[in-house]
Amino acid sequence: MKTRLLAAALVAASAWTTFPAVNAAEIVVRTGPPPVRYEPVPPARVGYVWAPGYWDWRGKEYVWVGGRYVAERPGYVYHAPTWVEENGRWIRREERWGRRDDDRDGIPNGADRHPENPVRP
Repeated sequence: MKTRLLAAALVAASAWTTFPAVNAAEIVVRTGPPPVRYEPVPPARVGYVWAPGYWDWRGKEYVWVGGRYVAERPGYVYHAPTWVEENGRWIRREERWGRRDDDRDGIPNGADRHPENPVRP
């Protein structure tokens, strides 16, 4: 009886326990990736953007991941995964969507009072 009661108490307590959010592990490698491969881009698809291929690290070696189409997100720009060297280590930056900045003034369109004006007053 005590064992069942203890087990039930542990299960109930775990329901209210909070755990920190798990983020994607950062991939760090000591050798840089091979040169990017050329891939012909297939014909455009309405409602999609082309996500070019990239080198991924799979435990002991780089493996090429081919390009693909991903559903577009209005107001956003797709940024493919990239490898960046920092202090002799290579770190992969994951793919992401950034806010569109049509006039390239550093302010995303959604927060810009004049999104089409490259010369700001």
